[in-house]
Amino acid sequence: MTRRFPLIVPAMLAGAMMLFAADVSTDYDHHADFGRYHTYSWLSVRAGNGLWQSRIQSAVDSALAAKGWQRVASGGDAVVSAFGRTSEQETLQTYYDGFPGWGWRGWGGMGMATTEAIPEHVGNLTVDIFDGQTKQLIFRGRASQVISGSKPEKNEHKMDDAVDKMFKKFPPNEKG
Repeated sequence: MTRRFPLIVPAMLAGAMMLFAADVSTDYDHHADFGRYHTYSWLSVRAGNGLWQSRIQSAVDSALAAKGWQRVASGGDAVVSAFGRTSEQETLQTYYDGFPGWGWRGWGGMGMATTEAIPEHVGNLTVDIFDGQTKQLIFRGRASQVISGSKPEKNEHKMDDAVDKMFKKFPPNEKG
């Protein structure tokens, strides 16, 4: 058992991290020639506040620069728009007390269950890239659960990770 312990702990930590990671999805225009895009300009960045607007823009700028794209003030081959939205959802947590309190197959006792609704902020991020000439959407990245909780440093790290995942396989492979 002691030999398995060092293997179990990293597996459990990895599983826990996956639960708290953002859910990222991407889609793109399969007919777009991504090889012809080298520059981009920003159309808009909208988020709950100015701090998050600059964080989102900085994260996307870094991701695109890593792919060889260069930001220009206007007239880029592509145009980028990002939208961040935070909403509040309630998480239900139920606590049981007493013994046996609850059971399987009807076995029960004198315990009580208390359910509490806990408000939680959940943030989503959408990044759209349009062709600069035709104005057609050529790429969309979406991340849910980018922001949750009240620790700005942790949320910023989650958002950076989500943007990295969004652009991991960008630009899409050309079909040939």
